[in-house]
Amino acid sequence: MNTIFDQHLDKNPANYVALSPVGFVERSAEVFGDLTAVVHGARRYTWSQTRDRSARLAAALRALGVQRGGTVSVMLPNTPEMIEAHYAVPAINAVLNTLNTRLDAHLLAWQMNHCEAQVLITDREYAPVMREALALLRNEHGREVIVIDVCDSEYTGAGQTLGSLEYEALLAANEPLARLDGPADEWDAIAVSYTSGTTGDPKGVVTHHRGAYLNAVCNAATWTMPHFPTYLWTLPLFHCNGWCFAWTVAMLGGTQVCLRKVDAQSILEAMRTHGVDHYCAAPIVHNLLIAAPPEQREGIRQKVRGMVAGAAPPASMIEGMAKLGFDITHVYGLTEVYGPAAVAVKRPTWGEQSLSEQTRLNGRQGVRYPLQEGMTVMDAQTMAETPADGATMGEIMFRGNIVMKGYLKNPTATAAAFDGGWFHTGDLAVMEPDRYVKIKDRSKDVIISGGENISSLEVEDALYRHPAVVSCAVVAKPDDKWGETPVAYVELRAGAEVTAAELVAHCKELLAGYKVPRDIRFEPIPKTSTGKIQKFELRSRVKSTTAFE
Repeated sequence: MNTIFDQHLDKNPANYVALSPVGFVERSAEVFGDLTAVVHGARRYTWSQTRDRSARLAAALRALGVQRGGTVSVMLPNTPEMIEAHYAVPAINAVLNTLNTRLDAHLLAWQMNHCEAQVLITDREYAPVMREALALLRNEHGREVIVIDVCDSEYTGAGQTLGSLEYEALLAANEPLARLDGPADEWDAIAVSYTSGTTGDPKGVVTHHRGAYLNAVCNAATWTMPHFPTYLWTLPLFHCNGWCFAWTVAMLGGTQVCLRKVDAQSILEAMRTHGVDHYCAAPIVHNLLIAAPPEQREGIRQKVRGMVAGAAPPASMIEGMAKLGFDITHVYGLTEVYGPAAVAVKRPTWGEQSLSEQTRLNGRQGVRYPLQEGMTVMDAQTMAETPADGATMGEIMFRGNIVMKGYLKNPTATAAAFDGGWFHTGDLAVMEPDRYVKIKDRSKDVIISGGENISSLEVEDALYRHPAVVSCAVVAKPDDKWGETPVAYVELRAGAEVTAAELVAHCKELLAGYKVPRDIRFEPIPKTSTGKIQKFELRSRVKSTTAFE
């Protein structure tokens, strides 16, 4: 029923604009145009120049026939071109598909076919794998794409061009769009990102302009990021669109420092040279910084704030970063919620606690982002919220604007993910009395031994507390007596030595006896490019070795 407040009070261009993070670029170019937006080796671009380059790329893509809903795939490291793609592709209402640079040709071809890519922008470093992927795309899937080659001035390795279009020449040949505008409908897709494959079953996660806008704002609010931050791209931009931080930094008029290669020395050198004060990374990258020689950290005098997500970070990592003087914020999320959508908000009273207690509190997955409507722990069968007692296990669920549209061409998986009106994460957790959530395990990673549930994360946390351990993963091993028992895969720090018996003894001091892994294997641990451990591969490895025992 219409009310008096509906009469002659309609949406119009003066009072309503669909939410899109593209507008942040226009604002920064308008008011901070002379400030540095992007640093990459010898290259420097102001916000005015970055806006111009992005608008030229947008015009070029439009001239190549990309329209609303068309897909542009990119195979790029963290370079200016990758940042510009995040501004240009949404500006013409097209959909950005960022390809994981560590995938093989078959999976790359499958993804480009699945999302019906029209254009591929690719760095020449990846020419060998992309040449094979393009051949598979053509021969097995019957799809041709327009290829735009990027010849990054900072890349000195081998690699050839694959197409007839070169990125810089294309920009020079096209006049920039008059304005980088978002879509008329904020529900339109902004990106399709494929799950990293930790389950072995990648799905195309479709996100929208509204969610990207809100999560970009939430990043700044959650982290209390000031205007003009200097942000280092340690997190791959292909991962959940860099957790929306390309748009967050644009909103704040900050500087983005690009990094083609992620290692401790490169990260610390960039922090020292450019005065980096913010960065995001998975736990494995933070562990690299902890293990780095002290001399590599010399000269970093500014306060550095890091954000960590990915697999639940071990307490030893959080404590180690605190000892280095880095201020770490722990966030939690998934590709389906635009990256981080929950945060362990640090309450003022936490600072009065011991370092050990601060580490415990900060190690939780926390509470929902301010603009996420709901996050709780539920019984997945009854959809009843579990009590906030820190003991009753349930599944973490989200609802709100910072949740994907769904899985591309997969209505069955989409319906299952949204069953009961909430997004099911698959992560098992408890809700503590302050309503902060603490992950106990992935539903498929719980080890049931003799009828008792063993959290693989709890066992891994105990192993990480040994100074020789740099990476570990615990999975279930079939056992005739107990059903399942934990087996631990361990990688050691450079130069460190420890025996399996010593690690077993170490775990006995921290865990109940039935949780202690008796089978410890010192082997390389498979990981995704974002640092996530691929437990499905380890489970396959266990099955193959158990068969011969």
